[in-house]
Order: sequence, then structure tokens, then C-alpha cells
Amino acid sequence: MAQRYVRVQSQTGQLHYGLLRPDRSVQVLDAPPWLQGQPTEVELLPGSYDLLAPCAPSKVVAVGKNYAAHAAEMGTEAPPEPLLFIKPSTAVTATGAPIYYPPQSTQIDYEGELAVVIGDRCAHVPPEAARAKIWGYTIANDVTARDLQKRDSQWTRAKGFDTFCPLGPWIVRELSAGALLQTFLNGQAAPVQSASIEEMIYSPDYLVAYISEIMTLLPGDVILTGTPAGVGPLRVGDQVRVEIEGIGALENTVALRP
Repeated sequence: MAQRYVRVQSQTGQLHYGLLRPDRSVQVLDAPPWLQGQPTEVELLPGSYDLLAPCAPSKVVAVGKNYAAHAAEMGTEAPPEPLLFIKPSTAVTATGAPIYYPPQSTQIDYEGELAVVIGDRCAHVPPEAARAKIWGYTIANDVTARDLQKRDSQWTRAKGFDTFCPLGPWIVRELSAGALLQTFLNGQAAPVQSASIEEMIYSPDYLVAYISEIMTLLPGDVILTGTPAGVGPLRVGDQVRVEIEGIGALENTVALRP
């Protein structure tokens, strides 16, 4: 099993990065792993911590319509270059946490995605050096208020609500090129989304280089690499589960915002 890097909160309220062991205990690191965090002698036992989103990015840069079939289901052609938008860091939430349905919207959609975690400062990175800037991979759900996206003609409000960027459950360092991404609703056996990440129009390496020509990416920042076809609406009470081979599963339930 690949090493799983987590971010947790202990019962005393302390935040830690760590390595998740098979028995669900956590070996605490002395710093974030992309900042050369090293294992300590501190161990958190199962049940003594809460699993958080595996990183706390300064920004989440997302890519729209990066699978041709998804662009087609949105009624458009694939973009001639990466279509970028930003989700605020306050949208990030953990596996198991609720996705809050905002009262401003009448349709929120799931969008299962592969997320890339940046390990080093990136500015004007050439394509051949981009892969070395990727520290690891996790799972994301780019939750979208579809009605507001259509109404606003730009995506900040539709993509930016609190809890609209579940990340997790952990980060792995490597991922096979043909890993399968699937999204499931309410425990049903048949996925509503299913695609190989090889079907992306623009690869993660390309996206890192492209984005670094626009803005500096910092260690711990996240890139959402786009969603495959099959996006659809969520209702209050729905459970949405995004799985990627080699990583695991990100699971959240939709709730009314308190």
C-alpha cells in the first residue's frame, strides 16, 4: 500500500501532518511533508483525532472542461487552451464533512476530480520540469451551483461557496497513468461518472507549467484537473463518493446550511 499522508486535528485541538498507518494510527511529522517534514515519536491512536482536508492551500486553481466528453455534455467544444478558475481556500472541506446547500441556489452538481498538490514554489516552470513540482495526488469534488454559473456567466459565486471543495481523504505520492476515476451516489453500485485520468485533454504536468506562467504556485497549493462526463445534481441528504484507483475514496453528504 502506498504511503498515505494526512492532516489531522487531535483531541487537544492541535493540527498535525502525519503518515496514516494500516491500523489507522497516525505517525506525526514535524512539518508538512512537502516542506521536508520528518517523522517524530508522537503517535495518535485511532479515534483520538479528526481527519481534515490533507492540505491547507493558499489557493485552489481549477480547470474547466478538461475531458472532451464533459465539454460535450455542457454543450460546448473542448477549449483550445486550459480554462482556469479559482476556488477560494475557504471552500475546502474534509472527507466526511457536510457539503452545505446554499439558499441562493436551486441546483448544485457534483464534479469528481483528480487533485494535484504542489510541493515547491512554481513560477515560469518549463514543461519538462513541471512533474518534479508535483508533490502528490488526492481526490476532489468541485461542487458547483449550476444555476448560478449559468446566470452569472462567470464562475466565482457558483464555485466558491464554503464546503464546495471537498479534498481528501489523504495524499499519495504516485499514481498510475491510467487510474480510474468514478463517482457514486447514495451507495448505488453503478457509477454516475467513470473515466480514466488518461482521458484528460491537458495532463497534470502541462497544467502545472501553464498555470505557473500566470501565477506563482506555492507549496501545498492544489490544482483541480477537471471532471469527466456524467455530472449531475445533488439534493439534501444525498451521499456522494468519489473514488480514484491508487488513492481511495472521498465521501460527503449534502446538508442544509445552518
